[in-house]
Amino acid sequence: MNTLEQKNRTTLIKLIGGSVLMFGFGFALVPLYDVFCEVTGLNGKVTNTGPYQGKAAANERTISVQLLATNNASMPWAFQPEQPMIKVALGESRHTAYVAFNPTQEHMIGQAVPSVSPSEAAQYLHKVNCFCFERQPLDSLESRKMPLLFVVDPELPDHIRTITLSYTLFDITPRATNASHRYTTDTIGRNTL
Repeated sequence: MNTLEQKNRTTLIKLIGGSVLMFGFGFALVPLYDVFCEVTGLNGKVTNTGPYQGKAAANERTISVQLLATNNASMPWAFQPEQPMIKVALGESRHTAYVAFNPTQEHMIGQAVPSVSPSEAAQYLHKVNCFCFERQPLDSLESRKMPLLFVVDPELPDHIRTITLSYTLFDITPRATNASHRYTTDTIGRNTL
């Protein structure tokens, strides 16, 4: 076997090995991400949804719930909570809302994805009704209040005094073609029509 064939064979083996490693790493990302989130307290996932079956507050302990709103880079809507911070008694059912406005000239559909911080608090936050459960269609220049009804379980550990509930809004409007976009992002990062 000559030297060129050996080099080609070595290169082919390295490429195949690299492809297998990348494929395996792709499968490992989900559990690695979950471990990362648990360790850092980022992106807590709320699994308690629907009617609250817990017990009423045993004491008068209150905590702060900070409400945040962000848009994915491709979402041009204005999106914000009605109240950025609210005091909540444990076991108390609290109603608030987020407000969205579609400034484009087109009908669009948005979907909010929640995150709770610290991640330990996610298991104690019960979403009874949330706009994030459904897609949010908005016509051109339409605005809407989107309701959020939640309860913080009285079993919340004492060291947690503030829960941050953050929503990221994504544009999930079906497109006729992937190549055409209604807006672009300029060099500063702002969405422009």
